[in-house]
Amino acid sequence: MAGRKYEKYVMTDLKLPDMARQLDQEHGYNERATRVMWLEDEFIKGAFSIICSWYWKATDGEGSPSHVHDFDEVIGFIGSDPQNPKDLGGEVELWLEDEKYILTKSCLIFAPAGLRHCPLKVLKVDRPFMFLAVSLTKKYGKDGVILNAH
Repeated sequence: MAGRKYEKYVMTDLKLPDMARQLDQEHGYNERATRVMWLEDEFIKGAFSIICSWYWKATDGEGSPSHVHDFDEVIGFIGSDPQNPKDLGGEVELWLEDEKYILTKSCLIFAPAGLRHCPLKVLKVDRPFMFLAVSLTKKYGKDGVILNAH
C-alpha cells in the first residue's frame, strides 16, 4: 500500500502501548489470551481506543480488576462458531457496580463514564472467543482510568 493517500488509516500489525505491556505482564494476560489489535491516537492520529483479543483459556485468579473511567466504553464478547454465532463458547463473569453477570452469549455491554465495572473473569472457554473494548478516549491508560476503584 506504499504511497496511497489513506494508508495511514489502515493498521495491520499489533502495536501495544508501554502501559499495556506492563499490565499484561503483571496480570499474566498472555497466558490466557492473545492480543490481536490495539488502536489509539498514539498509533493512528485522531483514533479512539479499540482493543481486540482472543480468549482461549479461563482466568486464573482475579482477572481484570474493578475500575472506573471518565469516558464511555463498550465491552464485547463474540463467539467463534459460524454455525451458532450467538453462543459465546464459554462463560465470563462481569460486574457492573454491585451486580454480577454471567455471560454465555455473544454480547456488547455499554459502560457509561463513571460506571464501575469489572472484575472480569473468564470462567470457562470451550472454544476461543473474541474480546473487544471500544473506548471513547484517544488513549486507554492511566489518564482517564482509575484502577481498583471500589
